[in-house]
Amino acid sequence: MLKVVNRLKPASRTLVLAACVAGISACSPVFENHGYIPPPEDLAEIQVGVDTRESVLDSVGAPSSSGVVRDSGFYYVRSRVRHYGPKRPEVVERELVAISFDQGGVVRNIERFGLEDGIVVPLERRVTESSIQNRGFLRQLFGNIGNFNPANIPGATN
Repeated sequence: MLKVVNRLKPASRTLVLAACVAGISACSPVFENHGYIPPPEDLAEIQVGVDTRESVLDSVGAPSSSGVVRDSGFYYVRSRVRHYGPKRPEVVERELVAISFDQGGVVRNIERFGLEDGIVVPLERRVTESSIQNRGFLRQLFGNIGNFNPANIPGATN
């Protein structure tokens, strides 16, 4: 093998070396960070039973998401994903800080969860499907010709 490399021209050696370096670097993992969780020193400033929603927003910032039920809590989520070559991306770290409030809007509890506390819950964005089913743009446009009623225009008078 060494004899073959020695017989190559200098330009070819550089090309072979560059291809080897590119091949090796393609196998190095790439990490992506998503989301935000407040640092522990900021969380330590929040006092359970004293601070309110507004004071939490002022001290640690807006949450990644809030509870589905009104006034239920703030959730700060941070994920670290490893991409390694052609393999499927893998979540290597996920942290969640949950700040819950009582009915008066006062902090009731602060909890921290990680991957070691359970299984990986895939985060997904659901998209509401439209009522348009297999209709092209022109079909939608011409389908509304007979449905126009000037009385339905806001501010129109009879």
